[in-house]
Amino acid sequence: MAGWNADTAAGPLGAGTVTLVEGSSFCISLENGDIHPEHPHGVFHEDTRILSRWSLAVNGQPLEPLTAETKEPYRALFIGRVPRSDGYADSPLIVERLREIGAGIVEEVTLRNYSSDAAECLITFGVESDFADLFEVKEARVQRSWKQSRLADGDTLSIRAVWQDVRKGVIVKAEGATVTADALAYRLVVPPRGHWRAVLTVSPTVNGDVPVASFVHPAAGEMSPRDRRRQEWVAKIPKLHMSNRSIERTLRRSYDDLGALRIEDPDHPERIVVAAGAPWFMTLFGRDSLLASEMALPVDPSLALGTLQTLADRQGRVVDPMSEEEPGKILHEVRLGVSSGLALGGKSAYYGSVDATPLFVMTLGSVSRWGFAKDTITALLPHADRALDWIRNYGDKDGDGFVEYERLNPRGLVNQGWKDSWDGINFADGTPAEPPIALCEVQAYVYMAYQSRAWMAYDAGDATLGAELAEQAAQLKKRFNEEFWMPDRGYYAIALDGKKRQVDACASNMGQCLWHGIVDEDKAPLVAERLMSPEMFSGWGIRTLASDMGAYNPASYHNGSVWPHDSALIAAGLLRYGFVEEAQQISTALLEAAEYTNGRLPELFCGFSRDQVTVPVPYPTACSPQAWAAATPIMLVTSLMRYDAHISRGGLWMDPVLPESYGDLHITNAPMAGDRITIDIAGTEPSVQGLPEGIAFHRAHRPWLTELVEQAGLRKVDEQDLEVNQLPLRSLNQQGHGGLGRHGDQDGSQPE
Repeated sequence: MAGWNADTAAGPLGAGTVTLVEGSSFCISLENGDIHPEHPHGVFHEDTRILSRWSLAVNGQPLEPLTAETKEPYRALFIGRVPRSDGYADSPLIVERLREIGAGIVEEVTLRNYSSDAAECLITFGVESDFADLFEVKEARVQRSWKQSRLADGDTLSIRAVWQDVRKGVIVKAEGATVTADALAYRLVVPPRGHWRAVLTVSPTVNGDVPVASFVHPAAGEMSPRDRRRQEWVAKIPKLHMSNRSIERTLRRSYDDLGALRIEDPDHPERIVVAAGAPWFMTLFGRDSLLASEMALPVDPSLALGTLQTLADRQGRVVDPMSEEEPGKILHEVRLGVSSGLALGGKSAYYGSVDATPLFVMTLGSVSRWGFAKDTITALLPHADRALDWIRNYGDKDGDGFVEYERLNPRGLVNQGWKDSWDGINFADGTPAEPPIALCEVQAYVYMAYQSRAWMAYDAGDATLGAELAEQAAQLKKRFNEEFWMPDRGYYAIALDGKKRQVDACASNMGQCLWHGIVDEDKAPLVAERLMSPEMFSGWGIRTLASDMGAYNPASYHNGSVWPHDSALIAAGLLRYGFVEEAQQISTALLEAAEYTNGRLPELFCGFSRDQVTVPVPYPTACSPQAWAAATPIMLVTSLMRYDAHISRGGLWMDPVLPESYGDLHITNAPMAGDRITIDIAGTEPSVQGLPEGIAFHRAHRPWLTELVEQAGLRKVDEQDLEVNQLPLRSLNQQGHGGLGRHGDQDGSQPE
């Protein structure tokens, strides 16, 4: 059984819920804006529910919801009406709640009276704070009971709580309200055709006393801190215009969601990383944060750098079976203020991820191409080398050349790849695979980690290290294609199990192998054909598991659902091997799916066929917004642009294959080597303005790292051959006899 916070354990939020997110804080509420403790709802700050009840009533009646609109990822407007007590249907009393999340919430409440008569109203707010751990709420297992005190002082209600030696608290301010220890109340008369307005704030406290931050409602015309933060983000990212307005809206939504999911390293506030997703994963995740920032490199390369630096500081140092920490290993997740009794492995940092470590090296290789200072990259190289040491010494414990996983304690994750639900890895007949398990895509990540570090070595002039790592990559690719390929099936095994048997289910994992180039050229057409088969392609994306497999369930987490990020990586892999039409088909399907969710792709949706159900079927507990999903539209479009940079080689590469339906593309403010450029694509014709000095535009795909490493290795061989060939020539010339003689051979050629 997996740990408590296995992804599948989350309870459904319920229909019509609204999620707001800003940094490490988020809010989940009903469609009328209310929060009730019996639901997995609340206001959360640093993994603690600081507000478990926030319910508004007018004359004792809860609001009937009319609409809820998310204005920004951190702000929403709820509109509801007050039910009449006389039996008539239409109420003249309309309530608007404009809520903003930060370190707490600020809420502006407006009551409008559309009647020609004055309205006497009693407005009350029920307020409760249970300070439950995020995992307790997520799984409806709130167990700890905090000793609480509630103190009313003027227009302020302070709630303080103690559990063992931990102190927490919140401060609620409601100017103009009658505040008691039990509730907040406003007695008022709203004039005919008039309105009434009030502002309330809720702020967490440090150690139960000092407010975390002053949550002041901005004056008219002023921006809130959240608005200023968003404005700073918008100013640094590309500005986009497309003829296809639907895709443009989706990309803009992706930009907004990535901005809202940014969190700071507490020890280095200048380092910004991407949280995995709302509502339950608003924290640093090794795999998720690395992949999302890799996918978003063309938008803001500094996200990937901040993620690498933050993970490097927390790289494993010791062997700890409980947290699964090992020297050189990159962590799975970090939690803030979590009870050790609830966290995976019993600690705030958990390392049970088999893929975060190779992904760290791969992402560093990608970041090194985007023009950061040489000393910035150099400072991270020792961490990359320790990560490779982990791959050799701990990841491959049986010495067979493949990286496997098996949890080290009964509270860790059973499966430790990206499909980390307890039943995510199966044979074709549905039988779960037994550990240790070597996943196919993890071997592809390791292959790319070797290639990335080899290229960085060659680029720095260390040809010996480069050649050594390139050879390790070549050996891994050879053995992978021998051991994972199933010629009778025409696709790769999803894994090798503990007995080194091929786990023969047809799954999406092999599509990610295309992205990294570990697939042999002669096998790629069969892989592409299988991925685009009706059993794998649902019409909205690539299923995680083929519909003819024993464990297939279209409404499961990893056994038949569609994950947008997974499909985006597969599309990029298909492009790499020349399958342009297939990549266009996947990309278009996903972007069309986003139209049904207001431009925001969820973490996943169900795998029902588009022929059966004409809209994407939501998965009940999908995170939204989620980092991978937010980065997916960006990766889809930039992949089809075939857009990439390699600053040390002085180049920007682009060779677009955007479908005609996407229309023309105009991008300004795109980051490039510390400067900003403008990109236009009309049909299939690209142009670039404002390139920094020393950067040239190439109408082609950027050379893959595998190609660069191969070229660098050939240069090294040529140089060695030249040295070997020249040595006797120089000796002979110095001796003045034989062979070519002092003056060269008879045709006048001269040795160099």
